[in-house]
Formats: sequence, C-alpha cells, structure tokens
Amino acid sequence: MLDFTEYTKIFISLFAILDPIGIIPVIILFTSGMTAPKRAQVGRIASLAVCAILLVALLIGQPLLAFFGISISSFRVAGGILLMLMAFKMLNGNLYTSVATDNDSTGGEASSIHAIVPLSIPLLAGPGSISAVILEAHKAHGIEHYLIMSVVIMLLSVTVWLTFLIAPWVAQRLGKIGIDVFTRLMGLVLAAISVEFIAGGIRGLFPTLG
Repeated sequence: MLDFTEYTKIFISLFAILDPIGIIPVIILFTSGMTAPKRAQVGRIASLAVCAILLVALLIGQPLLAFFGISISSFRVAGGILLMLMAFKMLNGNLYTSVATDNDSTGGEASSIHAIVPLSIPLLAGPGSISAVILEAHKAHGIEHYLIMSVVIMLLSVTVWLTFLIAPWVAQRLGKIGIDVFTRLMGLVLAAISVEFIAGGIRGLFPTLG
C-alpha cells in the first residue's frame, strides 16, 4: 500500500490522461438535441462504462489482454484507427447527422452505444488510461492498495458524469455556429491524437522503428 500523496498523484495523472474536460465539445456534439433525461442517461452510461473498463483493467487487465494475445500497442493502434474514423466525420460536419439518424431509427438505443463507443472507449478509457491503470496496479500489493485504487477510479468516473452535466451550459454559450466550429476543430485535434495513438502503437509493435 502506498501513502496518501502517491494516490493523489495517481488520481491527478489519470485525470490528465482521461481529460474529461477536453472532450466537452465532443459530448456537446453527441448529446445535442437530446432531452435532459436522455442526456443524463447517456452521462450515467458513459461514467459507469469508464468505471467498469478501468476496474477490469485494474483487476485483470494484463492477464486478460495476454489471454487474447493482445498487447497494449495493438490496442493503441486499434483505438487510433477508431478515433481517426470519427475525426473524418467531424471534419466533414456529418458526425451529428449520422448520430441523430441512428437515434431516430433505433429509438435512442444507438445513443447508449455511442456513450460507450467512442465516448467511454477510446476517448476516455483508452489505451493510455488502461495501460496507466495496469502499471499503477503493480506499484504495490495487498487488498488495501486495490481498494484505494478502486476508489480513485470511481472518483474519476464521477468527474466524467459531472462533465456531462456542465456540457449543456457550455453549449448554450457557444451557440450553433460555435458548436459547428468546435466540431471541426476537435475533428482536427482528434485526427492528430489518433495519429499519435497509431504511431505509439507501431513503435511498440516494432521497436526497431523507434
């Protein structure tokens, strides 16, 4: 078991990796046009998904990936490709259109899926945060360490839920044009992030390229 200062550092580092504040424009995009109850439902699903994914990573992350023969580097490349596909849609300005169409045709079921992919994974609980949790889990041993790490992860999921709550307030002040500009800007940023994901994964898979 580590001391309190170390767990505080772990929380801060994981919060920086998840960066829930940084994806507010993406949350606005996916929840635009939703009713308040539906938006709250999507926020709960996203926060619970982040919590579940990181808890699984904490408890059985490395053995699970090893069981399927998947490395963190491969996971990073796959996450980067998924982000790149979403970035293309954002840059073309048709991401929300496709999301709205899915929601209308499936009675809102698709919005719950979008709360998990890509909002929860890989945007929030992506290869970076999953690998970080796996590494932090090996810093100490004992039930106390894993219990405190679980509390840290739960607190992080609460910050994700709070981000969904403040997203409508931000959207009201941006307006339709502002959201459209942010959508394309975030599309460019996500494209750059996806390149970093893919490049980092390829370097991990092929160390001689590093």
